[in-house]
Amino acid sequence: MTDDARIPRPALLLGLAGLIPFLWSAATHLSPALSAWAGQFLQPMFLGAYVGLTYGTVILSFMSGVLWGFATRAEGREAAIAYTLSVIPALWAFLMVSDASDTSTIFLAAGFVGLLFIDAMFQAWGLAPRWWLRLRVMLTVVVLGCLAIPLQA
Repeated sequence: MTDDARIPRPALLLGLAGLIPFLWSAATHLSPALSAWAGQFLQPMFLGAYVGLTYGTVILSFMSGVLWGFATRAEGREAAIAYTLSVIPALWAFLMVSDASDTSTIFLAAGFVGLLFIDAMFQAWGLAPRWWLRLRVMLTVVVLGCLAIPLQA
């Protein structure tokens, strides 16, 4: 693998660390004992499905900022399209994730799937690094798995 296709270690480590709240959400949903123990120290928004929804909304908004940064590399009509696409994840989260319902969870998951398509477009246009999509697919699979857990009940 060429150096420009290899995921930089800091990006990989920070991306994996960014999964911790999603994994915590899944763990505290699956384990009532863990949730009860953690509930002694943490507010309810940091347990179970709530933390996945809250953090996922933040991450979709963050990813809009990342895409906006990539859009600065485009020119002309491609730039207009890239800037427009870059704001969609944040607007999606704002408009579609409104409560702690299964519907909001499904909309949040759909936002991450849509984000992956935008990531692929940005990489195809040469706006994102060559390693970007490999990192994004890996992280998105884990995020979707974690978001699906509360829906299994």
